[in-house]
Amino acid sequence: MAQLWGGRFTKETDQLVYNFNASISFDRKLYRQDIEGSMAHVEMLGRQGILTEEEAAQIQTELKRILAQIEAGELEISDSYEDIHSFVEATLIERLGDTGKKLHTGRSRNDQVALDMRMYVRMEVAQTDALLKELLETILQIMKAHTRTIMPGFTHLQKAQPVTLAHHMGAYFEMFKRDRLRMRDIYERMNYCPLGSGALAGTTYPLDREFTARRLGFYGPTLNSMDGVSDRDYVIEFLAALSTIMMHLSRICEEIIIWNSNEYQFVELDDAYSTGSSIMPQKKNPDIAELVRGKAGRVYGALLSILTTMKGLPLAYNKDMQEDKELTFDAIDTAKGCLALFRGMLATAAFHTGRMRESADQGFTNATDAADYLVNHGVPFRDAHGIIGKLVLYCLEKGKAIGDLSIEELRAVSPVFEADIYEAVSMEACVDRRLTLGAPGREAMERVIAEEEKYLEQDKGFPER
Repeated sequence: MAQLWGGRFTKETDQLVYNFNASISFDRKLYRQDIEGSMAHVEMLGRQGILTEEEAAQIQTELKRILAQIEAGELEISDSYEDIHSFVEATLIERLGDTGKKLHTGRSRNDQVALDMRMYVRMEVAQTDALLKELLETILQIMKAHTRTIMPGFTHLQKAQPVTLAHHMGAYFEMFKRDRLRMRDIYERMNYCPLGSGALAGTTYPLDREFTARRLGFYGPTLNSMDGVSDRDYVIEFLAALSTIMMHLSRICEEIIIWNSNEYQFVELDDAYSTGSSIMPQKKNPDIAELVRGKAGRVYGALLSILTTMKGLPLAYNKDMQEDKELTFDAIDTAKGCLALFRGMLATAAFHTGRMRESADQGFTNATDAADYLVNHGVPFRDAHGIIGKLVLYCLEKGKAIGDLSIEELRAVSPVFEADIYEAVSMEACVDRRLTLGAPGREAMERVIAEEEKYLEQDKGFPER
């Protein structure tokens, strides 16, 4: 058993205890962050005269070699080590002897793992943001192509008022845009370096924490060493943000599943994002949408797990915090995979625009506009609401839409109706009269689309690391 802390102990750790304690099976994912953090640390030790320039250069050169060999598949991370930190340091010592043993000067595994996890999450925040931007670009293309595609808008899953597909998809654009804002917020709060916090009380070595922070792309060092090693707020915030992303993905997947059904037929998913039935040859199932919807619960579980883990921990570091990794890694991979797959599914989906328009025509989605017509002709709104309610009941009995009724039928319900009612309740008029910012009317939508294009063009994402 390769470990870094045996001096205090007089006998070997029980194998089951060792296995239970070890984290190498999952924290190997942090190898790049661990080595980059060690390189910055040893560079600082050399600058501060804590190591000689020659020692610092030797260690840095070998760390670069270890990183290159891991990434080339020439060096396997062995499970015989307790964690990724032990593996890297033991490999270094094996190659450099006593010089390698100086790597850990002025550092604890507590601030080391805090640094590794913070750097890893920071990288994943940036990558998640990039995936969100790609999804927004896909949604915007659909919006631009469908400003005249009329469809029913829903409340309570009942047809309510006519909108456009551009307007409907624009709602999701806003959701995922807010998700990107959450990525930025998390990045801004978490981008401070815990390296140099030691186990919990700093160190007596003259470390230059500002240098290592800048060297690793942080805004600066954390200001309290106890908080530096025990803070996992950024993990919780990221998992909360991923949970919100998954909620948004689940909502739109639910709609696509409904729209894809035989009853709606609003959309057809590409064969590459669908599956068939083992017994029913006619089936084409929206499995990717269903899986994305289902995996939301998996990400929620990771958030609940780390919240539960952290809620009772006294300062500073506790071994419980090792539980911040496995489920977080899984949640990140799950959310990123869902974003990528969903974007591909959406980009290749075929929208049945005629069917959408037909559904809007058949659902009395213009009833509110018919009431507004009466109001504009002097009828109090409450009376107009009742008149149109009676008109809808009559239409249901006759199997007609409001626009299908003759002027005589309309006047039998209210003498206020004139021939201009037909233009007033046409789907195009119902949509285009809604010109307030954020509404589905053509002018309003074109203004919003221009704003969204500008937003995507001007956004530069996160700095490269």
